[in-house]
Amino acid sequence: MDLKPIIAVTASCDENTAVLKYAYSDWIIRAGGIPVIVPFGLGEAEVRRLCGKTDGLMLTGGADIDPGYYGEEPLKELGRITPERDRLEVLLIREYASAGKPILAICRGEQVLNVAMGGSLYQDIYSQCKTIQHSQKAPTSHLSHAVTADEGSLVARIAGTNLFKVNSFHHQAVKQPAPGMRITARAGDGTVEAIESESSDRFVLGVQWHPEETAGTDDISRKLFEAFVEACRGQ
Repeated sequence: MDLKPIIAVTASCDENTAVLKYAYSDWIIRAGGIPVIVPFGLGEAEVRRLCGKTDGLMLTGGADIDPGYYGEEPLKELGRITPERDRLEVLLIREYASAGKPILAICRGEQVLNVAMGGSLYQDIYSQCKTIQHSQKAPTSHLSHAVTADEGSLVARIAGTNLFKVNSFHHQAVKQPAPGMRITARAGDGTVEAIESESSDRFVLGVQWHPEETAGTDDISRKLFEAFVEACRGQ
């Protein structure tokens, strides 16, 4: 019997509620997985048990990350932060990475993945870097700008090409990649668009765009979910 992998999915904090857009869970289901939303308030023991009962972790988009995690004071351009989400996701990332389980990290997810593993961020690319538009003024399904991926990287292998277009809704980005992680895709202005594990046999991938918003019309976005769920199936 072909058992569907169970995948832990993080949610956003919205006052006293946990919020997850349907698109995230929908594309896990369509790719053959079973998504489970991770509640806030879990401690180390609960996270360890959750990791043991699930096959992978997906980190979703959301608010900014407390720069204290990478040794910086907040700039005036820093947006809203959610301390409980930061705390929980750092625990989750470290546990799932230690267990060698697949991780797919989307937008904020890529950023917190990098921070949890020891890397740093640009708190605000518009004031710290010279950039193109990364907060597009177009529908979420619109592919806004081009991305170039490294030949042979996980993201290029999934895409089937090393040049493609993505949507864009962010003002933070990876600055220094974490130990054990490497930058494998950039926008034309140099902004980091994908990071992945240096170990070629592991599925740990962060993307700066929002494939859940484009997977219905863009094959590359859909393939990201399919490849991730397939990696989780192998656990």
